Amino acid sequence: MEYLRDGAEITRRSFAIIEAECDLAAVPADLKALAKRVVHSGGMPDLVGDLAWSEGAGAKARTALAAGAPILCDVAMVAAGIARKHLAAGNEIEVAVSQPDVAVLAKRLGTTRSAAGFSALKEKLGGAIAVIGNAPTALFHLLELAEDPALRPALVLGFPVGFVGAAESKAALIANSFAIPFVALRGRRGGSAMAAAALNALLIGEEAA
Repeated sequence: MEYLRDGAEITRRSFAIIEAECDLAAVPADLKALAKRVVHSGGMPDLVGDLAWSEGAGAKARTALAAGAPILCDVAMVAAGIARKHLAAGNEIEVAVSQPDVAVLAKRLGTTRSAAGFSALKEKLGGAIAVIGNAPTALFHLLELAEDPALRPALVLGFPVGFVGAAESKAALIANSFAIPFVALRGRRGGSAMAAAALNALLIGEEAA
């Protein structure tokens, strides 16, 4: 069969198509690569219209990553998608749902394991990059924890997916009164692949991962 086999060329053409099909005029320069990667991860050009961000979010995130900020993910699927070889500062990656004794903590708190995992990671939360691609409860709980100024992340990538709480948790992030930098995808759509793609864009732009 005849088909394109060169990975770098596939990436180049994909982003050229995205550039042609998406209206990126409103997206700030420091987030254009992120918008393109999120679109690429889902194959949906209309995602751009649902993206929301705080001013300077991309630049602040890159500064934190370069300084070695830990990356805290809600689930293992998000962590698995991160282009680790591009973590020049050797940033630690933690998965909330995989924290020791998280099931016990979740039962005590009356919440999900992914949400409880962020409580277990409290000592690493301040100044971290929080990447949420699955669990709305994790994003809600993260915002509850952020009432303590010491527990406010350097950036939250809010991409939880689903029909219960996903849109609402992202709306809460967008409206947060704590001045937490963020990028989020409004509505029900999202997922681990999009969350990881957003993080990778902050690391490598449009380069092949």
